[in-house]
Amino acid sequence: MTGIYKTPQGQRMVEERYRHILEHWPAANRQFHVPTRQGDTFVIACGEESGPAVLLLHGSLANSASWMGDIALWAQRCRIFAVDVIGEPGLSAQSRPSLDSDAHALWLEDVMTALGLDRAALVGVSLGGWLALDYATRYPQRIDRLVLVCPGGVGKQKYGILFKAALFSLCGVWGKRALRTAIVGAMPGDASPAARKFGEFFALMHENTRPRREKLPVFDDSSLRRLTMPVLAIVGGKDALLDSSDTRRRIDGLLENAEVRYLDEAGHFIPGQGGVIAEFLNGTAGAAGG
Repeated sequence: MTGIYKTPQGQRMVEERYRHILEHWPAANRQFHVPTRQGDTFVIACGEESGPAVLLLHGSLANSASWMGDIALWAQRCRIFAVDVIGEPGLSAQSRPSLDSDAHALWLEDVMTALGLDRAALVGVSLGGWLALDYATRYPQRIDRLVLVCPGGVGKQKYGILFKAALFSLCGVWGKRALRTAIVGAMPGDASPAARKFGEFFALMHENTRPRREKLPVFDDSSLRRLTMPVLAIVGGKDALLDSSDTRRRIDGLLENAEVRYLDEAGHFIPGQGGVIAEFLNGTAGAAGG
């Protein structure tokens, strides 16, 4: 299998920076690997040991550093397991099995088993949202609650961004930056130094990691109807990758115990939702919180 990194030097830079960032994880934690059929998987465990178990699944071209802004809040009442998704620039195996199979669900089942979890809540962003849905539709009895932030696999995928990607690829470093801005938005002018450092780290990952080329499969109606647990979906009206209106339509029409937060001005990157997600995980949110 071709490695996920473009060069060995790029891999070293990403992993060294990531390990340095993890030294500043905002809650007392344990970092370890668990064995799975796809190779070793890196996990960060933290939070209230007697609290409900929550597995976090980040998006593509990312790792568990994505969660550091919300961990301190979520860890107050939940037992958090941040999982580095296989085949992404974290510290898990570089395996990328086909998405059009049960391979990722079986991988996540191995993770759950290795952690000794019979049930858990899942929180997934983008690709992580797709992975959460894939697992939850196959093993609904294992999921207490489901949080989906701009998830793939529900609404239609937008293809205009592919033309932009082809155009920007001809424009060197500037083009890469412009493409990232088109997808996740520009860094606010008043961003903190910490936020800017994270932006630099994510740029480093994007520059040194081979993106997935496989299209995310779309879940059919019968699969989505298996999601009887409380579901919270958060989507942005200006998402450049996914049709959020279609995501909202399908979730509203197929899931009886779901709430969709549709943010008109948000794109594919939706910050500032940590409090809303904490309320949902703690069972204090509205109808979907049950």
